[in-house]
Amino acid sequence: MTVTAMLSVAPVDSPGVDFDAEIASAIDALEDFDVRYQTNPMETTIEADGIDELLAAVKAAHEAVDAPRVGTTVKIDHYREDDLAVEEKVDRVEDHLGREAASDR
Repeated sequence: MTVTAMLSVAPVDSPGVDFDAEIASAIDALEDFDVRYQTNPMETTIEADGIDELLAAVKAAHEAVDAPRVGTTVKIDHYREDDLAVEEKVDRVEDHLGREAASDR
């Protein structure tokens, strides 16, 4: 089985907090778990073999942000009977497009 998640963790309403440094702390916390991840401008995509490992990584990322208020958004796609890597998801869409799912503008 494969569990994929979109994760966004950030300090909220915290003017004295270094926003970028706290996001880096959240991402760094993922290193302690058996997950693959890729950070993009708006979120980090995480892939794990099981839901428990994924949720533990999400919790650690959330707790790694040192701010009075933290906002976390998680969207989970859980393939319970099959494996589907994040690259395969993109490949399937690109097959339909007949091109990369990105622009160079």
